[in-house]
Amino acid sequence: MDLFERLSGLTQFGSLWVLWLLVGLSVLALTVALDRAVLFFSSRDDVLGLRREIRALLSHGNVSLARRRLEHSPSFEARIAAAGLDAENAASAEQRMRGEQQVVRLSMERNLAFLGTLGNNAPFIGLLGTVIGIVRAFRQPSHLEGQLSAALMAEIGEALVATVVGLLVALPAIALFNLFQRTIRARLSRADALSGEVLAHLNSRAAGSPD
Repeated sequence: MDLFERLSGLTQFGSLWVLWLLVGLSVLALTVALDRAVLFFSSRDDVLGLRREIRALLSHGNVSLARRRLEHSPSFEARIAAAGLDAENAASAEQRMRGEQQVVRLSMERNLAFLGTLGNNAPFIGLLGTVIGIVRAFRQPSHLEGQLSAALMAEIGEALVATVVGLLVALPAIALFNLFQRTIRARLSRADALSGEVLAHLNSRAAGSPD
């Protein structure tokens, strides 16, 4: 009974603290989203054009120029391809580029788990605020039946706002999470295409070298 009374005492604070919690989480989500957006925007490059340039340079044996071009590119795709350019053979180049790709993936996915977690759980946080508000509404003392009904409806209406806010926080968070995940997959796919030019160069060099 003491435990029940102590837990019930938490309802005296109402659902206001839940609303402030959701507001704080939404600010953090916006910070993460802006940080990822700046990262992806600042690391853009014309990867298709870059791939054509690297193919032409490597086909003429200009490995140093190809390396310089990749190093000057701000893109993650170029960073991955450059990791295998100095390898002795295609096998070691592939291992280096795979390792660099994992490092790049971790860099791009940093803090995105927060957006996914918030998108999945914000409605439940809002529902918690609604339940607390409804419990608090039924525990409000009142002596007049009419006053009880009016106070009850007002309290329940206020409590339902927490659920609405939870949904409003969750929907953009999960949408941004999915958007960034699609962007990461596309970037890594373009990195694989660019890395293929490095592997093709190393394979052709190995085929043309004397036994």
